[in-house]
Amino acid sequence: MTSRTHAWIPPTDVYETMDDLIVRVEIAGMKEEDFLIELNGRQLSIRGSRQEVPERRAFHQMEIRFGEFNLQLELPAPIEEDRIQAEYSEGFLQVILHKAHPRQIQISG
Repeated sequence: MTSRTHAWIPPTDVYETMDDLIVRVEIAGMKEEDFLIELNGRQLSIRGSRQEVPERRAFHQMEIRFGEFNLQLELPAPIEEDRIQAEYSEGFLQVILHKAHPRQIQISG
């Protein structure tokens, strides 16, 4: 028998400016060290775990997700990997990915 984790995906926006791709994830109740962000080619992975307060409760409605989350995104453009920035503030994780622009190669002769 195999065990299966039920990772969930937090609400996410991906948008583009002239120079950057921005990934904005709504995920309150975390700390910066709770996230694992990886870029492999054009595949961006954001993982972590949001822990619930361990107290006894009788829910009448439950919509807020806890436990492991795993977000996988295929980015629409190449990225300059050495210029990636990530910020976490007021319940939002924002990953700023600077788009790589084509470079002209000079021919020497």
